[in-house]
Amino acid sequence: MEFALSEEQRMLQDAVSGFLKDAAPLDVIRKIADADGPAAKGLAGGIAEMGLMGLHVPEMLGGSGLGLLEACLVQEALGHAVAPSGFLAATVASHLFTQAGSEYAEGIASGDMVFGLAITELASRRDGAGVAASADKLTGKALLADVPAGATHLLVADTSGVFHVADDWSAAPMRTIDRTRMFHEVTFSGQMGVMKSHGNGGVLEAARLLVAADTLGAAQAMLDKAVEYAKERKQFGRVIGSFQAVKHLCAEMAAKLEPARALVWHAAYAMDTGDPEALVMANLAKAHLAEVGTFVAKTATEVHGGMGFTDLLGLHYWFKRIGVNRQLFGSPEQARQSAAELQGFVTA
Repeated sequence: MEFALSEEQRMLQDAVSGFLKDAAPLDVIRKIADADGPAAKGLAGGIAEMGLMGLHVPEMLGGSGLGLLEACLVQEALGHAVAPSGFLAATVASHLFTQAGSEYAEGIASGDMVFGLAITELASRRDGAGVAASADKLTGKALLADVPAGATHLLVADTSGVFHVADDWSAAPMRTIDRTRMFHEVTFSGQMGVMKSHGNGGVLEAARLLVAADTLGAAQAMLDKAVEYAKERKQFGRVIGSFQAVKHLCAEMAAKLEPARALVWHAAYAMDTGDPEALVMANLAKAHLAEVGTFVAKTATEVHGGMGFTDLLGLHYWFKRIGVNRQLFGSPEQARQSAAELQGFVTA
């Protein structure tokens, strides 16, 4: 038996990668990082036109009916291009709504509804943050919310782990070191929220898995850039790629990244097939990719030498994206804690 991607899955990832190569070159990413609204809107529109937002929505509801494995392949391509997108939020929302048999899934597939994600507090909460629900009214605030441009609805997790859908909120930008994406502080002051589901239902794990895939793509891009630079940069009359020390750095990055790719794919497959260890694997994928991504980001920058710290190459966009992904929806330590709790090794 061959454990590999199918031809259709490879074609999907190649199609997304090909689109992003043309639509999201470094110059466009620079504009987006400088808060160029038209550039961000144009890229988001192109991604939506590909029908990716409904990828995880069942066919009977107008979506593509594909699983989290295919979603991870798309997110990997987005991470490779450090492209901002509402894809992650749409996929995580679809994951919950498909389980609950919700009409919102159809709205995501048709494009009539654009969902954001305010579930950071499921993993960790700062003092003064957190959303409370009483009589279907939401109060409080959520930090690092993923609110795409033109969002019509938010998937919100309250402090008791119940999910709500909100169509009214106030949001203020939260600037992080990652300028390729914009996060928000979302505030609720009595807005109505429709209760959708009790318990996690794998929503946090789906979000963590997609972040792991994003890191995988970004780390692969940094490795690719390091290898290409090593082939071109000359020192002492030789390309630096011929030096044993540089060869070892590139080889070590590749050796750490390749099994990490298998881990992400396996975790996604487990989620799609209902494997009993699926949630554990998703948490471990998030934790491991955070560590591997950090290593690759540091090592790839080292291969570039002083040029790696300049804006000319733009390597910092990938470096900072990996850094924010490390903490998004829980640090590596928190993800491992979740995996340990699921296996009964520790108590919550």
